[in-house]
Amino acid sequence: MKQLKHEQDYAGCLLAVAGATAALLAWAPLARISVTGGFEGMHRDLSVLYVDLPLIALGGALLPPLVRSLARRCAVRPWGALALALAALALGVWGLTNWWEPYRQPEFMGLGAR
Repeated sequence: MKQLKHEQDYAGCLLAVAGATAALLAWAPLARISVTGGFEGMHRDLSVLYVDLPLIALGGALLPPLVRSLARRCAVRPWGALALALAALALGVWGLTNWWEPYRQPEFMGLGAR
């Protein structure tokens, strides 16, 4: 019985690591323009590194184990809880890539604007 408990703990930790990794890998291409600055580095916004990066990693790390633990409390079988956690991770990453977009200043603001 104790060994099963430890295996469930390890599964939760693995889900957290997989969730954080997947969220960051989906987020990084979207945030690249803010870090590099785009054309001639004019639009650099490093706030994505100290505001968005921790929030994305935390959300990705917390969502799958939370869904798994809720599914286990509702008497879903262990594999069913794992499948629900992975589905929640996939939906979370899909929502992240469709909803979140870093702010981009317009490239051209007119002749008189400086």
